Amino acid sequence: MKKQDITFGIHALESVLKHSPERVIEMWVLQGRDDQRLIPLLEIAAQYGVAIQKTSRKALDEKAGSSQHQGVLARVKPVKQLNDNDLLALVEKIEVPFLLILDGVTDPHNLGACLRNADAAGVHGVIVPRDNSAGLTPTVSKVACGAAEVVPLFQVTNLARTMKALQEKGIWIIGAAGEAEHDLYKADLKGSIAIAMGAEDKGLRRLTRESCDSLASIPMSGSVSSLNVSVATGICLFEAVRQRIG
Repeated sequence: MKKQDITFGIHALESVLKHSPERVIEMWVLQGRDDQRLIPLLEIAAQYGVAIQKTSRKALDEKAGSSQHQGVLARVKPVKQLNDNDLLALVEKIEVPFLLILDGVTDPHNLGACLRNADAAGVHGVIVPRDNSAGLTPTVSKVACGAAEVVPLFQVTNLARTMKALQEKGIWIIGAAGEAEHDLYKADLKGSIAIAMGAEDKGLRRLTRESCDSLASIPMSGSVSSLNVSVATGICLFEAVRQRIG
């Protein structure tokens, strides 16, 4: 069984069943688990004729490749992989696009957390390079708590070229960089924008940083030199939210 065909965790599976139930092929549930969190999920699955099997914790651990499955796991049809053309088609439909670019975020827990932030902030799409980035894995879906099924993830072949194409569509790209002269709270985040975030250890790659229209830093007062990328992403996205609803 292919790992990419597995989704686990109550929130992740609930989101799949809600938004694309036709993808769910079969489900496995921990033997003896019938609590109030799980029953509604099983009822939805039954409505769509999904086969449900009871099994042991060991079997679930092995299928998930993790013990963090919350007692429920499903085999699903792979989600369609979105690319540059899909991204530009989306941008054409949105009056004021709000996008997130993640450059070199390879940890699936960080990608999942960033997708969750993006969903909460109302981001229209998340852009990652096809190489040197985490993709949509079961762990990403679990950490994202359903956001991976709602927020489009675009995997592009050439990030700098994609950024240029977005700029030609009138989208201003702000990169988060510690060395920036201006801080985040002085940046204008109200129009059609994309916020570019780099990996926690290296930040934005040189070409990505040079492709941004402007750079902004998060003011840091303590002794730590950097924040986890998902935390930094949440700060940047919700400053944009604050400005856009103000």
